[in-house]
Amino acid sequence: MSASAPTVGPPRRTFNTVRRNTVDRIGDPALRILAALASVVAVATILLLAYKVFQGSSQSFDKYGFGFVTSKVWNPNPVAEDYGAASFIYGTVISSFFAILLAAPLSIAIALYLTELAPRRIRRPVRTLVELLAAIPSVIIGLWGIIVLAPALENHIEPFLHSVLGWIPLFGGTPSPFGLLPAIVVLTIMATPIISAVTREVFETVPGDLKEAAYAMGATRWEMVRMVVLPYARSGIVGATILGLARALGEAIAVTQVIGSAVSIKASLFQPADTLASRVASQFQGAGTPLETSSLFYLSAILLVIALIVNVAARLIVRRGTPAGVMN
Repeated sequence: MSASAPTVGPPRRTFNTVRRNTVDRIGDPALRILAALASVVAVATILLLAYKVFQGSSQSFDKYGFGFVTSKVWNPNPVAEDYGAASFIYGTVISSFFAILLAAPLSIAIALYLTELAPRRIRRPVRTLVELLAAIPSVIIGLWGIIVLAPALENHIEPFLHSVLGWIPLFGGTPSPFGLLPAIVVLTIMATPIISAVTREVFETVPGDLKEAAYAMGATRWEMVRMVVLPYARSGIVGATILGLARALGEAIAVTQVIGSAVSIKASLFQPADTLASRVASQFQGAGTPLETSSLFYLSAILLVIALIVNVAARLIVRRGTPAGVMN
């Protein structure tokens, strides 16, 4: 009589197995709920912030309407209160525009150096030092701007620019330690690490096969960068630049320390001016009347709208951009 083969029954359901299955069944919906709550909290925070800002600006909006945007007057005298945002919008746009005009090519050059040119042994130290700029508190950069940057600009850079390019209104006028030019340099320093970090990440996503193909066709390193890397990363570069612009638009403390806080619209970069964020940061706590407080809220609402438009534009550009034109 032959021995029968042993029968194999169903696996034993141990306590650990049951617990693991239970945790798996609970974990999936729990993760979904927590992720949804986090998204709701983020959206609710933005909506509540916007609601508070626009609610606070209602008194000023009722009195001035959209004329507030075009008025150049800012007179907090309790007897003759009159407010307008044109001077601060001008200072915000000019300082941010020229800061990005300087920061974008500098950041692209840094990113290219770290991804394509720098020896491996120095890539990490240089990258760390560049990113360290983003970790420096803005008040420290503003303090450096007062102590080091402003005297250097007044005594050396601005006189040189005036002597060479004084026929251009941007470089006319008397050199000054406080003004748009120091604010532009400070904003350039603060926007550079953001743009360079994002741009470097974009450059690192360029497929190596495309680079090797360019070299195989006899391209030099510069030709490879021009024909492959830059076209492939075009949308990412634009998105990074706009994110840097958003950073420059919203900076307050460092700009307040070097821009001069003047209510004026002048073509010269040497003259004191002010920005939306700087005016709100410097005067909100000391606002003397409800109308002045509401006008500062109005400035905040304008800045909020500008920042949201810039950030949405950056997201759309990055999402819709494609690496067209490679190897053309």
